[in-house]
Amino acid sequence: MIHDLIIIGAGPAGLAAGIYSGSRKMKTIILDAASAGGQLKSLYPDKGIHNYPGFAEIQAKKLSERLVAHAMSMGCEIIESCHVKEIKEGDGFFIVRGDEHEYHGRTVIVAIGMGLFKPRKLGIPGEEEFYGKGVDYVLPEKDRLVDKRMVMIGGGNSALEMALIADSVTHTTLVHRRNTFRADESVVEALTNSGVNCLLETNTISINGNEKVESVTLECKGKRFDIPADMVIINIGINPDLEDLKRWDLDLNEGGLLIVDSEMRTSRPGVFACGDVVFYSGKCRRIATACGEAAPAANSAYKFIKKPYWA
Repeated sequence: MIHDLIIIGAGPAGLAAGIYSGSRKMKTIILDAASAGGQLKSLYPDKGIHNYPGFAEIQAKKLSERLVAHAMSMGCEIIESCHVKEIKEGDGFFIVRGDEHEYHGRTVIVAIGMGLFKPRKLGIPGEEEFYGKGVDYVLPEKDRLVDKRMVMIGGGNSALEMALIADSVTHTTLVHRRNTFRADESVVEALTNSGVNCLLETNTISINGNEKVESVTLECKGKRFDIPADMVIINIGINPDLEDLKRWDLDLNEGGLLIVDSEMRTSRPGVFACGDVVFYSGKCRRIATACGEAAPAANSAYKFIKKPYWA
């Protein structure tokens, strides 16, 4: 079977591209190395999303579920646990090879976000030892947090928002190594008005305990001290893995991201891209941006196949 479009990546960008391609009645399949939903589902499922148009606030996993359902309602087929290894040329179509199967498509959209991302680690004593015993990189469900003493490490939107979620059921301390947060002003304001204990200009030295986490050693302005803790959530970003791009015969910038034009065309005819994986001047990494880029990417794929008179 030859699909009109193969989308690699089932995060917000890939799913939105599937929605737009479905409106064009293009036979579309979406492949993802993990599970549909991207970071919304795998890293920040309980995070509140406040800046996606149409929703004053929506839980990340619920937004991902809506995007998946919408894409499927438009006729998209979604294949999970399919790690794409190659994009090769066939006879008038592309051959996209996964771990076990290959798929044929007239066009391809690359929407892999930051690839097979992994949470960034602090690299401190106790982090590896107590992983799963109080240390985690994703906020557990609320019922596991009740009456716990939690330490959240990080200073971005996700760290602050997860601290706010946890603060409703537990005692939460937020630790950030700088003197200001790198989060949106509205999130910082909410934090200021909450009961979260904030420790700025503070480094995390070690995570301590016996069979599970019992305390955290911190350092602020040269002074070290311990605070009791039952849980430590580390949220300092992700380490992207974009090595696959180097095998797909596409032009990349110095940072390893895909170079695209205003129509989301890559250097390879018939291959388009959208979302966090693409680079252009003024790029703003937001969910809304990724979904917005999906529209011209899908439209460009349509024009590449149909060559309508108005293109």
